[in-house]
Amino acid sequence: MIFRQLFDSTSGTYTYLIASRRGGEALIIDPVLEKVDRYLQLVRELDVKLVKAIDTHLHADHVTGLGALRDRIHCITVMGEQTHADVVSMRVAEGDHIAVEGLRLDVLYTPGHTDDSYSFLWADRVFTGDTLLIRGTGRTDFQNGDPREQYDSLFNKLLKLPDETLVFPAHDYKGDTVSTIGEEKLFNPRLQVKSIDEYVDLMQNLKLSNPKMMDVAVPANMRVGLHQEEIARKGWALSAAEAIALCGRPDVAIVDLRERGERDKHGIIPGSLHAPYPDLQENIGAGGMLHELAAATGKRIVFYCAFGERSAMAVQAAQDAGLKTACHIQGGIDAWKKADGPVSR
Repeated sequence: MIFRQLFDSTSGTYTYLIASRRGGEALIIDPVLEKVDRYLQLVRELDVKLVKAIDTHLHADHVTGLGALRDRIHCITVMGEQTHADVVSMRVAEGDHIAVEGLRLDVLYTPGHTDDSYSFLWADRVFTGDTLLIRGTGRTDFQNGDPREQYDSLFNKLLKLPDETLVFPAHDYKGDTVSTIGEEKLFNPRLQVKSIDEYVDLMQNLKLSNPKMMDVAVPANMRVGLHQEEIARKGWALSAAEAIALCGRPDVAIVDLRERGERDKHGIIPGSLHAPYPDLQENIGAGGMLHELAAATGKRIVFYCAFGERSAMAVQAAQDAGLKTACHIQGGIDAWKKADGPVSR
């Protein structure tokens, strides 16, 4: 197992890099923009392939590294389904799993600090974002925060994990690096309340100033997506209505880039092929399935994913590989459903 805890001293942010082995796939949690070069250097040194980048919530104290990592290594960007960030190519919900080779994170919806706050449980540890901090809890006075929701996230979810579960938060300002659920139950002053009303009163009277980066970080983190309009301007995008009109045509191959769990949960476009995004380069290269499909049959490749992020990146890569008729469904299967396109399960 490879596990690294990295720190950005400017924002007090912890970032976590995880892989099951050298030479395998890796994921990163809560990357900071200014540290992206360091992350990628470490990825090379550890000989892992970074395939997923996750934010626990929309951060207000630093600009996320999700966009830069996506642009430089074409990884899948992951956040909770409530987020308003446009960089997200995979959205998860309570009960979902985030998997890379050799490891799986269980997804826990833990709102309260923000309405899009998530925690991720892996083996003997939980990554709590800003919901549960070491000897503290995340503030609840902006970004649709709610102390009642946070109380529920803490007392009815995180604190019900085994006491020996290691706690790795997204931030710390005192120099602590790790705790346990048992320690926090005993020594976290904000958890020594006797009722939800007492917790609400405590959180509503903290009188904290706003994070210094809030006015910059929040809007920046909401608008770091790959602009699908750029792909559309190049003539490589179809609206959902245009794609629906092509469904079933023998000269068109509709290709689903999502993972199996997404397909099972949200359904598929009838007749579409499954070619997961992590296998894209292999599939569009010479001898690859999609390359041969386009070359041998002349079919037009139409990519789709959840919201259009992965498919927009796939179109650019396919065009670069010589698949000049490749395009994608702008807005993904989300737009397809809104246009009343058929879905099978």
